[in-house]
Amino acid sequence: MQAADIAIIVLFLAGNILLGLWQGRSNRNTGDYFLGGHKLPWIVAMLSIVATETSVLTFVSVPGLAYRGDWTFLQLPLGYIVGRILVSSILLPLYFKNGVSSIYEIIGKRFGSGMQKLASVVFLVTRILGDGVRFLATGVVVQVVTGWSLPVSVLIIGVVTVIYTISGGLKTVVWLDSIQFGLYLLGGIITIVFIMLRLEAGLPEILATLAGSGKLTMFNMSGNQLFNPMTFGSAFIGGIFLSLASHGIDYMMVQRVLGCSSLGSARKALVGSGFFVFFQFMVFLFAGSLMYLFMQGAPPEKDREFATFIVSYLPAGLKGLLLAGILSAAMSTIASSINSLAASTVTDLLGGRASLRMSKIISAGWAALLIAIALMFDESDRAIIMVGLEIASFTYGGLLGLFLLSKSRRNFHPASLACGLAASMGIVFVLKLSGVAWTWYILVAVAINILITLLTDTLLLRVIPEKERP
Repeated sequence: MQAADIAIIVLFLAGNILLGLWQGRSNRNTGDYFLGGHKLPWIVAMLSIVATETSVLTFVSVPGLAYRGDWTFLQLPLGYIVGRILVSSILLPLYFKNGVSSIYEIIGKRFGSGMQKLASVVFLVTRILGDGVRFLATGVVVQVVTGWSLPVSVLIIGVVTVIYTISGGLKTVVWLDSIQFGLYLLGGIITIVFIMLRLEAGLPEILATLAGSGKLTMFNMSGNQLFNPMTFGSAFIGGIFLSLASHGIDYMMVQRVLGCSSLGSARKALVGSGFFVFFQFMVFLFAGSLMYLFMQGAPPEKDREFATFIVSYLPAGLKGLLLAGILSAAMSTIASSINSLAASTVTDLLGGRASLRMSKIISAGWAALLIAIALMFDESDRAIIMVGLEIASFTYGGLLGLFLLSKSRRNFHPASLACGLAASMGIVFVLKLSGVAWTWYILVAVAINILITLLTDTLLLRVIPEKERP
């Protein structure tokens, strides 16, 4: 990297730390630390949601999808929008009506503290494994682009993120997420402008060339809906249930909207994030399509197309801005993970009895574990990486089913709920081994959870009458 690129990255990292230290002065209690005192502007919460769900893998791999293929990936975020509308209608009113600090308190109020702790543990395991190896994959990308070693990449990202997250709490995380979102979106726009200035053609001609070669295809109505995740039915329905789960029962995402002042603000933040995600993906897919023309379809390593473009073609200064964008995408996800892990631990497992100081210590502990997981493995541990990245698909359906069951008036026995939860996770293994598209995992898991819970509870009713249940 040249001096200009290094200067931009240093300023970016220092700015994150300083903002965290400055905003940390306003944290007086755990409510401020974990929920921003319920004073988060909905626009900031919305941008933070988008930044949190956009890891550096999305940042670098989405352009590669368009480079190698077309725009059929957009079928998935179309479903995201519908899923978020359902969350805002079904689950958000439940959270705000009960005034919860952690969404798993809903499970506790409905099914007892034991089920609340079980749901929280499932979330904690999902998040720490998923984000730990995602952190590793992030370090690999940063290593490729910057030339730093993998341990150095992981430690620089991790240490800076830990400092501003622990210092400032959720308020700092969401404000920095918003800034970081703007930075990496700017990176995509810079790529588009840079390439278009160098292609000897206007926008209409470029679009006609891409359309003529099938690079702008958005809808895939053919193919096997059950086994191909990018057919319209599979992608759209899968997107609905993925968003319904990730933004309805994953505390890392819901934490942002709980920090809003009212249900109306939370709904605007959540639904608006769906449209912003769709727009963001369009920007990066268009960048990938333009890269295909600019690089004349040269075959770089899969998922390294954007990284190769940054390293090989961008001049000093612009390269630094794109590198800052990559770091932004990485740090926003990690910061959100640290804060939500600590919040769920304090609220669900410790009963909300931890002090602000203890909450920060717990945050530091989770951060250390995330960094340790990322340093423990290397890029060659592909099986472990894939398990970590896919682990949410094994648990989301079970948790979503649990929340949907909480809206029933039936007094389920804890054993019935546990059986349903276990069965929903087990069915995902069966689906995966059968080659079924991953976009169906959550829908099937939800159905199995509810079915097994009802069947088991019906059998238990013969042994333990409902009036004698805990």
